[in-house]
Amino acid sequence: MAERSFVEEVKKLRLGAGETFRGEGILAVTKALLESGVAYVAGYQGSPISHLMDVLADAQDILAEYGIRFENSASEATAAATLAASVNYPLRGAVTFKSTVGTNVASDALANLASGGVTGGALIVVGEDYGEGSSIMQERSHAFAMKSQIWLLDPRPNLPSIVQAVKAGFELSEASHTPVMLQLRIRACHVHGEFVASDNRIPSFTIADAVDNPKRDVDRIVLPPASFVHEQEKVRQRWPAAVKFIQEHKLNEFFAEGSDEIGIIVQGGSYNTLVRVLERLGFADVYGNSRIPLYCMNVAYPVVDPEVLRFCEGKRAVLMVEEGQPNFIEQNIATILRQAGSATALHGKDVLPVAGEYTAAETLKGVRAFLERYGRLQPQPAPVQAHKVIPLKPLGESVSPRPPGFCTGCPERPIFTAMKLVERELGPHHVSADIGCHLFSILPPFNIGNTTMGYGLGAAGAAALNAPSHKRAISVMGDGGFWHNGLTSGIANAVFNKSDNLTIVVDNSYTSATGGQDILSSTAQNQSRSTGHAIEKAVRGVGVNWVKTLRRTYDVAGMRDALREALTTREQGPKVLVAQSECMLNRQRREKPLARKAAAEGKRVVRDRFGVDSDTCTGDHSCIRLSGCPSLSIKTNPDPLRTDPVATVLDSCVGCGLCGEVSHAAVLCPSFYKAQIITNPTRWDRFRQRVRSAVIGYLQRRDARARARYAF
Repeated sequence: MAERSFVEEVKKLRLGAGETFRGEGILAVTKALLESGVAYVAGYQGSPISHLMDVLADAQDILAEYGIRFENSASEATAAATLAASVNYPLRGAVTFKSTVGTNVASDALANLASGGVTGGALIVVGEDYGEGSSIMQERSHAFAMKSQIWLLDPRPNLPSIVQAVKAGFELSEASHTPVMLQLRIRACHVHGEFVASDNRIPSFTIADAVDNPKRDVDRIVLPPASFVHEQEKVRQRWPAAVKFIQEHKLNEFFAEGSDEIGIIVQGGSYNTLVRVLERLGFADVYGNSRIPLYCMNVAYPVVDPEVLRFCEGKRAVLMVEEGQPNFIEQNIATILRQAGSATALHGKDVLPVAGEYTAAETLKGVRAFLERYGRLQPQPAPVQAHKVIPLKPLGESVSPRPPGFCTGCPERPIFTAMKLVERELGPHHVSADIGCHLFSILPPFNIGNTTMGYGLGAAGAAALNAPSHKRAISVMGDGGFWHNGLTSGIANAVFNKSDNLTIVVDNSYTSATGGQDILSSTAQNQSRSTGHAIEKAVRGVGVNWVKTLRRTYDVAGMRDALREALTTREQGPKVLVAQSECMLNRQRREKPLARKAAAEGKRVVRDRFGVDSDTCTGDHSCIRLSGCPSLSIKTNPDPLRTDPVATVLDSCVGCGLCGEVSHAAVLCPSFYKAQIITNPTRWDRFRQRVRSAVIGYLQRRDARARARYAF
């Protein structure tokens, strides 16, 4: 199951010409694909475009009506290679994945695709995961587009512009025989708005047509001498064709042209932020009408020289608002102006941040500095201090950091609890981490993990640390990473090179880190995909002999014993421990609605909850240090003779039982208890509760009388 269902929203995909589409940016991209006559779509989920894959999965019936092939690809490389269908055939195809990590994975396929060129329109929708909301290293897709000469669209973040970019992307690709990359930032993916829809189109040339009429063109295959010709084609034919199309169809936009002798050039994706800043400074109205000339580059690559020179003509200075680094566009424009002998001064990273997301606050400071320099704003006077000003402390000194962590009840938490227990016995081990929720183990309270090199590369990251020693290196990967890349690059590689290390595969039934999509080993029944393929079977299939599967990760003692055995056994060769339990977040999404429905229908519903007996708790808090569960907290000790706060379980508890398991496995205090909350109890439930209350009440009164006899 995915993080979110779009079953209701996908009904909007049936809207026809003249009707108004209202919704989210990602949903608009799907509608634009249908209106463009796309023949096939593939991709790999990841922020911020995960919902695009989820929308397509929920729209299978609509896609089938138009003969559109859709696949959840095994990896970004698989998705990119799917575009090979557009090389020889006039098929419009689109793929999507998170960038830049997804683009890196897909780089081999994309480079070959760009070299040979395409016949049908090939569109690559990349989620530009850059800036404050990002979860990855900070790089830009721009560098890859330049390297392989893939045209890069960066539309203004509103629905009409995004939809137009999708349609123009296919046309630009076909006009220049070059794949086109459509870059969507986080906010663009989730922006809401409306646009006037068009009719959906059946592909003029279908997948079946291509299969029935195979075409072969050896000049499109990347082998010498054709590969040498491809490079010349890019420069002498495809690039000029792309520039011509961009100019003729006015993909880039000019605003308030000629209204001032200074101007601003901006990437399309940063347009909204810039206009908001100009409005704050009094140079634009609330509708976005600017009094400063703007050149909006909805096509970030290639840069169109004649348009740049047209915009800069007669201007004293222009400011280039280019988010991130290196400043590729600024350098390109500087070369254009220099070679043309232009006297226009160019500013960019000298007044704007060299790196990092261009938030409104950062853009405001840079644009203000530019306008002040050229006399459009008076420099801000230094504030007059009429009274003593108390300096504020840095935020980090006054607010405790709150690092990301596992969800309440996460089945991955007990794995690292068990690793900490084994560490007490055997000492620390080198741990090669991986991309996914389990990467939170590098943070407190576990502090486990030395390196991480990429999705599914946990085992490969420990490959060099395979040496005769009394310790074995440990690597961790999730089930999503395992099927994405880890089986071949990690496990099979370990078999081939006779590794003696341990790999832990966290099998929580979904690619949880990207939104809970199904994978090969998912236990859920999926009508359109094949699931239920055991990871252990795949691991044994590539030659691993020492494999164990633990079907309940909350068994901390069992997990600890399995880890100890894997790290101390005399058996040589790679060792794989598959730790299974369903992602709690997805489990709650599935079970809570069912429980609410059953309760509303008057059915008996039982919910487990755990608590801490304050009289038994010693205030040691080892349970918190070994678990880190967000539901575990502290409260004032009710015993006036003890000052240490005692542990307590908050209402967010989901009843996973880890706290009690930890207390047992680590031989901690027996202060945890399990309770059951029953909705719509039966007569038998009520009778048992009355008997329990009577017995407990009798024992409490007896203890009170006993204490009273010894009171002074």
